[in-house]
Amino acid sequence: MIAQVRGRLLRKEPQEAIVDVGGVGYRVTIPLSTFYRIGEPGSEVTLLTHTHVREDALALFGFLTLVEQALFERLIAVSGVGPKLAVGVLSGIEAPDLVTALRASDIARLTRIPGVGKKTAERLVLELKDKLQDLPSSAAATTAPGGAADDIVSALVHLGYSRPEAERAAERAMREHSEGRFEDLLRFALQVVSRR
Repeated sequence: MIAQVRGRLLRKEPQEAIVDVGGVGYRVTIPLSTFYRIGEPGSEVTLLTHTHVREDALALFGFLTLVEQALFERLIAVSGVGPKLAVGVLSGIEAPDLVTALRASDIARLTRIPGVGKKTAERLVLELKDKLQDLPSSAAATTAPGGAADDIVSALVHLGYSRPEAERAAERAMREHSEGRFEDLLRFALQVVSRR
């Protein structure tokens, strides 16, 4: 299974990116949130990927954050939700807002996502409501443009810090350095968690 793709971005479209990894171009289906933050063609990019295997196809689905990847994998585990619909859901709502809507059983909010009808929304709530404890919601995350707080939390958790301490560090970084670049925010958050 391909878990990550790192290379030069050759081309990007609203739901697709082609990444050159050592001379091989990988076609990766991406949600709109990733499309907007991925950078421009020619830049280096790292995408967390989910490999979807069917009898007639092998497809890669890519994400910039661990939260989006985790939500995608939980969405496709729901009966009747395939990978294309899961990408559509993540394209129609920001990841923390999706977590909030699912936890609150907000069927009206979910049905505003293109491709999600009332029955699908109800099924998503029924099957996922209690399986999202480890993911940040929009109420729990202080987000800046581009979801910097979520990215900081994801980076810190990936480095081995617990989610609660990562969320506290990200919240403090966003509060005290809200105008900083992502790299500066992450550096500050690392200083916060390493002092504990």
